[in-house]
Amino acid sequence: MDSLSRRSFLVTTGTLLAAAACSSGSSGSGSGGGVNDRKALTGGKVSIEPYVSTTPQRLAYVVRRNNGDFAGGPPMQIALKGPGAASFGAPINAKLHSEGLPAGRGVYVIDVALAGSGIWDSKLTIAGSELKVPFEVAATPIVVTPGKAAPRAASPTTTNSLGVSPICTQDPPCPLHTVSLDQVIGTGKPVAVMFGTPARCETRYCGPVLTELLQVMAPYQDRVQIVHVEIYKDQTSDALVPTVDAWALPGEPWLFGIDGAGNVAGRLDGAFATDEVKTLLARLAA
Repeated sequence: MDSLSRRSFLVTTGTLLAAAACSSGSSGSGSGGGVNDRKALTGGKVSIEPYVSTTPQRLAYVVRRNNGDFAGGPPMQIALKGPGAASFGAPINAKLHSEGLPAGRGVYVIDVALAGSGIWDSKLTIAGSELKVPFEVAATPIVVTPGKAAPRAASPTTTNSLGVSPICTQDPPCPLHTVSLDQVIGTGKPVAVMFGTPARCETRYCGPVLTELLQVMAPYQDRVQIVHVEIYKDQTSDALVPTVDAWALPGEPWLFGIDGAGNVAGRLDGAFATDEVKTLLARLAA
């Protein structure tokens, strides 16, 4: 898969969220009242690669009003319908994660097992609106899943950039580029690695996540090795950082928690809030 096709999630999701400002969008439509000013809503799934699983996985959504404002806040219920199913399952109360995010930019999350591959449908019920959001479930995920060994690929550092410039687009650059992933994964100390490119975020959800991590990481740094990896090799091209290729990431952002033996212990993707970041770090540090 080439770098452009593997980046298609960013274009698709960015277009979806931008389209919410002027229309119902291709993946959801408002029907009924909206939030506060009762404008119609648009919903979007931000989980990057749902996959067939017998254990629950994180499935995340965001909501915007059709005037362009973010609409996180009111309670939401989510019902799912798998391929070939005649009706939706029982609605699930979604948990809103908004800590550390700009006002209104909440992420609604449910933890569910997804029993079959193909096109699923989800029905979001929020503040008088009912939104339909289809999504695809992969039979075999490309991205490493919890319980599997993390890739042992090098990552750019201040002493070996691997041809990446800049190695951090945060302003000012973050301090999480002093060690290479291949030197710390599986050495007995847990690792948290953030894949994201703040300067080129297209969705307005991926941009804040590195800042969130920097704000909450201090209590865990002595017990967890924390690393940041950019997505692109430079500020203008679509060439990917070699580490991103090695991890086969089809979008951003991602935060992986890796145990001392080198296995993935947890992951967050698409959009997430500070409380989710702290929960993952605390699990690794325990």
